[in-house]
Amino acid sequence: MVVRCWQEDLCTVLRLCGDLDVTSAPRLRAELEPVLSTPGPLRLVLDLTEVPFCDSVGLGVLVSTLNHARRTGGRLILVLQEGMISHLLTITNLDHHFETSPSLADAQAALSTAA
Repeated sequence: MVVRCWQEDLCTVLRLCGDLDVTSAPRLRAELEPVLSTPGPLRLVLDLTEVPFCDSVGLGVLVSTLNHARRTGGRLILVLQEGMISHLLTITNLDHHFETSPSLADAQAALSTAA
């Protein structure tokens, strides 16, 4: 898995490329650690448009990140397109818990209007 991380306006963006599974989840956790340790409300966009597969371990990382965002009074937006991950969220009933967006630009706009 390749993870790119950058700060844009008032949010942090992580773009993932590759499978989010038991072997790549530790890398994502490591990339998230400095982001999650910053003070104040978390404002995070995870771009998953180039993630073709996510297993239960990867889903656990997403859920723990969402829980952290909620604890800080912040927001997490997942950028998704129709496919495996959106289907996974639906069948696990997590689609009602995660905020999603069809594009990175839409997700960033949603976070900037809430500032």
